[in-house]
Amino acid sequence: MPSPLRIGIAGLGTVGAAVMRLLDRQAEALQSRAGRQITIAGVSASQKGKDRGISLAHFPWFDDCVALARSPNIDLFVELVGGADGVALAAAEAALGAGKSLVTANKALLAKHGMRLAALAEEKGIALAFEASVAGGIPVVKTLREGLAGNFIERVYGILNGTCNYILTRMEAEGLSFAQCVKEAQRLGYAEADPSFDVGGSDTAHKLAILTSLAFGTVIDTKAISIEGIQSITPADLEAASELGFRIKLLGVAERTPLGIEQRVHPTMVAKSTAIAQVDGVTNAVTIDADAVHELTLVGPGAGGEATASAIVADVADIARGVRSAPFGRPVTSLVPVTPAPMQLHEGGYYIRLSVYDQPGAAAAIATRMAEKGISLESIVQRRSPRAKATPGEAVPVVLITHATHEKAVRQALEAAIADGFLAESPQVIRIERE
Repeated sequence: MPSPLRIGIAGLGTVGAAVMRLLDRQAEALQSRAGRQITIAGVSASQKGKDRGISLAHFPWFDDCVALARSPNIDLFVELVGGADGVALAAAEAALGAGKSLVTANKALLAKHGMRLAALAEEKGIALAFEASVAGGIPVVKTLREGLAGNFIERVYGILNGTCNYILTRMEAEGLSFAQCVKEAQRLGYAEADPSFDVGGSDTAHKLAILTSLAFGTVIDTKAISIEGIQSITPADLEAASELGFRIKLLGVAERTPLGIEQRVHPTMVAKSTAIAQVDGVTNAVTIDADAVHELTLVGPGAGGEATASAIVADVADIARGVRSAPFGRPVTSLVPVTPAPMQLHEGGYYIRLSVYDQPGAAAAIATRMAEKGISLESIVQRRSPRAKATPGEAVPVVLITHATHEKAVRQALEAAIADGFLAESPQVIRIERE
């Protein structure tokens, strides 16, 4: 029987504690599947005496997680500290530098330093595994890196942030405002005290950068991602989307175009008939368009202690078996820089909500501005309540749906409409993803 795989765990919050419980609960099954015992040989966290619902009495304690990462008594280091820099980076580098395989759930660390860490792991002939960094318990990293190795991938997109999906679901179902839903998400523990990283789209962008590298063989480049959050979405937008046969989701999208790889994070209207439109609450979903499998959608829990621990322990089991895949599916030296496709050249349909002053010539002027940029309108709907009385000069909501056009044309047409003085507030623009 091979010697046990000795692991050190740094970070004993919700996820770290769940990993320890799962390793204990599944110890016999894991030994059978991996062909060797998996043991915890050291733990580290910021507070030793904190009640975590588990006993740490039998595990060596390290006040310094970097010392744990370097310890000769471990073979594999599990980094659950969090953060793109600081102690998380120092510990990850220490582990790899000492020849210890590394498992992490830290998407911010990978988005910023993933290429350097992967190169170090390849140089040392050890594993860098990060299934839990994207979409929680959904095995999308393994799917892209190994399961679809024989496919040419055209597009990867999905709901990658459960907080945003929960907020949009509640807004749509109950007509609540964005602020109300954020407050409720914070109460339930789905959103941080400062939710801007989630609702602003940055969390999704970090995950998308990792998926892009895996899908297209590119160097991670978060600066190449166009990012919009969900802060401007209103109940009126969600109601209009429903009437038009769509739902609004915050999507991360990476796809091949003739000009390069387009990477974008933004609220999107998706047809109700699509699988991804059915995904509600804190659930995540990722759809992969490829030549052999065509469309593959993976749906599951995107966060939470048990779901994330499931992905971490799966990586640990792979390493115990001796699996040593190139972290990003190809050797780091073969990854190519991203050639970003400018978002201004993105082509598709658009939902545009305008607040238009009710005065002669306003609608015609807006339609003219659209026509000047070659934009064909599928529909124009004035969304004033049928019971509301018209008051000359007041602002009324008008919704435009365009046929496929370029974003640059939409933005230029709206800038001209604003300059004409017919709009009472900034337009709301939401892209439409057709089936």
